[in-house]
Amino acid sequence: MPADATGIVVFAHGSGSSRRSPRNIAVAKTLQDHRLGTLLFDLLTEREDDRRFDIDLLTCRLLRVLGDRDWGVPIGLFGASTGAAAALAAAATWPELVQAVVSRGGRPDLAGEYLPRVSAPTLLIVGGKDAEVQRVNEEAAARLGGSSEVRIVPGASHLFEEPGALEAVAELAAAWFSRHVR
Repeated sequence: MPADATGIVVFAHGSGSSRRSPRNIAVAKTLQDHRLGTLLFDLLTEREDDRRFDIDLLTCRLLRVLGDRDWGVPIGLFGASTGAAAALAAAATWPELVQAVVSRGGRPDLAGEYLPRVSAPTLLIVGGKDAEVQRVNEEAAARLGGSSEVRIVPGASHLFEEPGALEAVAELAAAWFSRHVR
């Protein structure tokens, strides 16, 4: 948490990812450079990997973390893969707490009936080489209750491993949270 933090971003990791994910750590460092605190934690234990598509369980655990304390600063949620659905469901459940959501290569479609109840400004970031995920993100954006934007990172695959792709994600997320989490 930077001393002059304007807010905090809580990460909801997706399937096959964890708080130790180099991608999420890199995004968190960029957010910290933009005066945002970050919290990375695991929604599932190692033995629960088979439950990575259990959006209700992921959401329940995310809500438990959000409700655990008085944060003292505004909150944003960063979701990746299935974690994006949990982030959106949490934002729909606690609209007074969550000020913005960013999804990286996420599956917002898995948030289902929660989508129309999401009032937090939502940015959905998708790799340009990931046509199927781009399609489901665009469909989900059309169902969101609040303002939303789908941003495509040209030439990027689902994991944003191409040179400069993850940096583009981090900068897009930092700009979004800097504008909406204050």
